[in-house]
Amino acid sequence: MERTLDGKVALVTGGGTGIGRAIALALARHGAVLAVNYSRSEADAAATVADIRRDGGTAVALRADVASRRDVEDMVANIAREFGRLDILVNNAGTTKFVDHADLDALTEDVWDRILAVNVKGTFFACRAAAKVMDQGRIINIGSVAGVSGAGSSLAYAASKGAVHTMTRSLARALAPRITVNTIAPGLIETRWHAGREAQNASRVPSFPAKRIGHPEDIAHLALALATADNFITGQIIVVDGGACLTFNA
Repeated sequence: MERTLDGKVALVTGGGTGIGRAIALALARHGAVLAVNYSRSEADAAATVADIRRDGGTAVALRADVASRRDVEDMVANIAREFGRLDILVNNAGTTKFVDHADLDALTEDVWDRILAVNVKGTFFACRAAAKVMDQGRIINIGSVAGVSGAGSSLAYAASKGAVHTMTRSLARALAPRITVNTIAPGLIETRWHAGREAQNASRVPSFPAKRIGHPEDIAHLALALATADNFITGQIIVVDGGACLTFNA
């Protein structure tokens, strides 16, 4: 395997589970030193770090609530101090709450505030902190097809991911040409968010051109490509959904 990221340092927020874990493992397999961020489950982050080290890589687990500016700034400062650089940032940390879109009263102010704090402010805080220590950097945000279609787990979640998509384009201009900023917008992916909804999700698969639900590795493959690309790919929102957005059921 070609180690295209030897000498690079990467931070993956929410890197202990699901898509974040798959991305962290993929970057490490190609030579990157990994900082695996977590906010609640130290055990998950520690397991990801252990897997990377078992394969001969270098990784550390770092706790930070991305919704806290101070937490994020301290985390990035720790990475720069320990490893001397930061080359790749993957903003994967996110949260949601499943709320029927038609039940407007169920979408409380507390739900709105937490979802936007983590998904939007957290992404910005990490981008801003990383940009201060990056040389030729790569920022990869994890958006969602919900930010394209307006569907998804809740109105607040869809709005937050739409904001991430717009912020990606704004930051791509602001940080060019030194740093590229792109977003991957996953569709239905097999992660913990879909536990208990297997039958509902399976019923949608026949309408998908790919005829399957996505796996975290599907997102990791693209993240790796963006992490190693030159600076001619920036400001893009790349949907990875097996073609689901081509159907009426997306």
